[in-house]
Amino acid sequence: MIQSETIENYNAYYFIGIGGIGMSNLARYFLSKGKKVGGYDRTETPLTKALEKEGAFIHYTDNLEEVPAEFLVKDNALIVYTPAVPQSHKELMFFRQQGFTMMKRAQVLGEITKMSNGVCVAGTHGKTTVSSMIAHILHQSKVDCNAFLGGIIKNYDNNLILSDKSNITVAEADEFDRSFHWLHPWIAVITSADPDHLDIYGTEQAYRESFEKFTSLIRPGGFLIMKKEIAVTPQCESTVKQYTYSELDGDFHAENIRIGNGEIVFDFVSPIQQIKDVQLGVPMKVNIENAVAAIAASLLCGATPEECRHGVKTFQGAKRRFDIHLKTDKIVFIDDYAHHPQELEASINSIKALYPDKKITGVFQPHLYSRTRDFADEFAQSLSLLDDIILLNIYPAREEPIPGVTSQIVFDKITSPKKRLCLISELLDVLDSRDDLEVLVTLGAGDIDKLLPDIEQLLKEKL
Repeated sequence: MIQSETIENYNAYYFIGIGGIGMSNLARYFLSKGKKVGGYDRTETPLTKALEKEGAFIHYTDNLEEVPAEFLVKDNALIVYTPAVPQSHKELMFFRQQGFTMMKRAQVLGEITKMSNGVCVAGTHGKTTVSSMIAHILHQSKVDCNAFLGGIIKNYDNNLILSDKSNITVAEADEFDRSFHWLHPWIAVITSADPDHLDIYGTEQAYRESFEKFTSLIRPGGFLIMKKEIAVTPQCESTVKQYTYSELDGDFHAENIRIGNGEIVFDFVSPIQQIKDVQLGVPMKVNIENAVAAIAASLLCGATPEECRHGVKTFQGAKRRFDIHLKTDKIVFIDDYAHHPQELEASINSIKALYPDKKITGVFQPHLYSRTRDFADEFAQSLSLLDDIILLNIYPAREEPIPGVTSQIVFDKITSPKKRLCLISELLDVLDSRDDLEVLVTLGAGDIDKLLPDIEQLLKEKL
């Protein structure tokens, strides 16, 4: 059971940016404690609708007059905000000027990990899948856990898992804005440190140094499980036990990998325990490595080999993480949140391994002007692995346009035999005109997910 008295002394909790995946699980946490929860978000989404059904008050205009009175009493309310919200936001400015207690989302999560045994998963990519897999393994084991996750886990249709008996907290450790420096890991997992968020960090060196700082936060007597050959030099306290992992090498790794008929099975090898015939519930090649990391952390938490094997096999994945929407002999439709060049490469190569004899068509929506600018060459190289690429316009998220930065700078460098640019508003018509779709994958972290039901229906009509 989580003990976090320092942040539970308020009657009301107001979230600026409540619809964010990391904000919403904290909102759900306080709702579970019987607290009054409210917040602002820019747009209504299925997640905000779900929160409203669960008891949260949410509004969608930056207007203090719409904020209920209980959230406007200084000593009564804690204000939680995300750094993605602009400093000019009127509600944010009001609470700051009036002297309310304000905490970043990561600070609140940090308080929770301070008062429990935190299993914190960091990395440019892979952290949502690995943290979710750990949470599922532990929750269905005798160990159990609490979990604050960066995706909606299909097993639970939720991004929050609570336990009344476990003092373990699994959390995704987000490097954006150095948020993970607020955490207090007992076990830390680092899946990757490929440079990203250079609009925040400035240089690749500063980005990797932030991961080194993260390792220094592991408690004495804790554990670090880090992907082998990552360019990060751990700064752990001397009593922290350090392990490496990867798909084929390291203290924890896989052997006897079998891929075929849409299934992946392997043997888990480690200095702690060997586990034969581990079958992936989500048969994506990169999930071999993700499962190795998840099993390693789960064993250190006290899960048994059989509980680990069963957990990996029954793990359905997070929504938008290699999410199979349609699987027939004629057409396969997969959606994936991949939005960094390394993630794209891993996702596309996994699909090609599962369907080596089929044509792979990809739809990619670039996320952020700065990321598109900084990694245009790398994006083009990864997308060129596709047989056919449909490239959408950039999803800006928190950013203003950057002169000269459009999807065209990536498109011009793509070497796929078939490629085209289109607006997201044109995508359904473009797909409808195609009669050669065999495996379709939608990729990106923007709002392409809003079209998934329509795309799935369109493909079903082609059968």
